[in-house]
Amino acid sequence: MKFIYCKLLFIFLILTSCSNASQPNDPIPKHETFTIQSKQVGEKRIINVWTPPEYNTNNDSLPVMYMADGGIKEDFPHIANTIAELIKTKKISPIILVGIENTQRRRDLTGFTEIAKDKEIAPVVGGSEKFRAFIKEELFPEINKRYRTTDEKSIIGESLSGLFVIETFFLEPDMFDQYIAFDPSLWWNNHYLVKTAKDRLTKSPTTNKKLWFAGSNAEDIYVHTKELATILQSVNNSNIKWNYSNEPKEEHATIFRATKEKAFLWTFGTK
Repeated sequence: MKFIYCKLLFIFLILTSCSNASQPNDPIPKHETFTIQSKQVGEKRIINVWTPPEYNTNNDSLPVMYMADGGIKEDFPHIANTIAELIKTKKISPIILVGIENTQRRRDLTGFTEIAKDKEIAPVVGGSEKFRAFIKEELFPEINKRYRTTDEKSIIGESLSGLFVIETFFLEPDMFDQYIAFDPSLWWNNHYLVKTAKDRLTKSPTTNKKLWFAGSNAEDIYVHTKELATILQSVNNSNIKWNYSNEPKEEHATIFRATKEKAFLWTFGTK
């Protein structure tokens, strides 16, 4: 019985660490929604798009920020509202926000793992390669067709979505120009991304990138975010402008909302 209890407790803690924190009811901003049938992930996906007021008053093309966890009942409203306020107060320049609503979150946002306990968090895991291909090969062209966009792209994510952000930064750095990750679940696959970071950083990226990431007081996360910061500092790749926001007073459930403006100002700030 003790073994079964410990196993169930472990699974509960893993699920808690991987899931979105409970969110207040944010006002839903005016936005557009469309669906796209994806060959890569084999299903229809719901896409939410917020454009700033400036988009409708001129003919300018704008950079695009992409986010998983981008459903109306997920993180899309509060991120769109935050960006809107920062644009209104001229703290950042106008951007378009594209939210991808989840279907099987733990499948799409995790990469390959050799760790048996990792595989217990969901019936299917390890689908990040296909999800990334969906974004790159299917969603990018659709957004560029529907909206006036520049070539500049960014990605934002928290927890498992943050893991996907960091994984994309290491595996396909040219997909985006700016990467923002809050409490990324770098423990995945025995913290493989951190263990291989130094070698990857000495080889790429070859063009200028920005990386902002934050770590809370979650024990299974901050040890790896701090280690990644140390590695970035030691490698000192001149093509990477990075910032690690160490947030020991924040919990996994609070860090996204507590530090999101800090992330946007560092990454996109006009000052």
